[in-house]
Amino acid sequence: MIVSDTTATDYPKRIICLTEETAEWLYLLHEQHRIAGISVYTVRPIQAAAEKPKVCDFTGVNMEKIRAIKPDLIIGFSDVQGEVAKQLIREGFNVLITNQRSVSEILDTMLLTARLIGKTEAAGIMLQQYREKLTAMTSKSSQSLKKPVIYFEEWYSPLISGIRWVSELIEVAGGVDCFAELSASATAKGRVIEDETEVIRRNPDIIIASWCGKRFIPSRITSRKGWDSINAVRDREVYEIDSSLILQPGPAALTDGLDRLHTIISQWQHKNQ
Repeated sequence: MIVSDTTATDYPKRIICLTEETAEWLYLLHEQHRIAGISVYTVRPIQAAAEKPKVCDFTGVNMEKIRAIKPDLIIGFSDVQGEVAKQLIREGFNVLITNQRSVSEILDTMLLTARLIGKTEAAGIMLQQYREKLTAMTSKSSQSLKKPVIYFEEWYSPLISGIRWVSELIEVAGGVDCFAELSASATAKGRVIEDETEVIRRNPDIIIASWCGKRFIPSRITSRKGWDSINAVRDREVYEIDSSLILQPGPAALTDGLDRLHTIISQWQHKNQ
């Protein structure tokens, strides 16, 4: 039997990140030198957009650029990138598509990515810090007597409620997701709210929009028929959280995204003591 030690040279050296969260995670691990290409939607960290070639959007790739890069690993996210993955595999590239949907799956996926580049120990320390933050905030939030009901809108036509990790982070931050039962769906189709009046019926105290990279227009929510009777609209508790903070299943959601949720919820609780 031949046994060989694994060295840094055995790990992928030219990684293409089809989505932002992988690029951000590699930067946090100080392994950005391995990134050979990123998505045009990558805004975190800010230096990535300036330093790295843009080779894809969410559902399409520039195959000519990718061939020139000769990546040894391409990492993407979700079933939505399935067709892109097929194209890349047919070209002979090594492709990893992850499909994390919950907070625990996000943490597991970050650890998996770190293992692929030999950074398990460093990742373990950082992931433990994320877990401790989640635990501490959950404990603090559980002591609150008032928990606002929150409607999180991921898209506006049709209405799509929050994905599972968003629903879980709302709970961590001290709120109650008014469409928690839909968040368990693995696909956006399963989170479509067919009847807008159902939001009126559930009467959320806070509305948070994050329209998948599209500019948020508050009037598209507040002017909906009958929505002026909703607590959140009546009390002007309608907010936006940028999709780069909350809809990327990686570090941003567990840090800045969670912090933004907590701020919004804490402000509501202070006003409604």
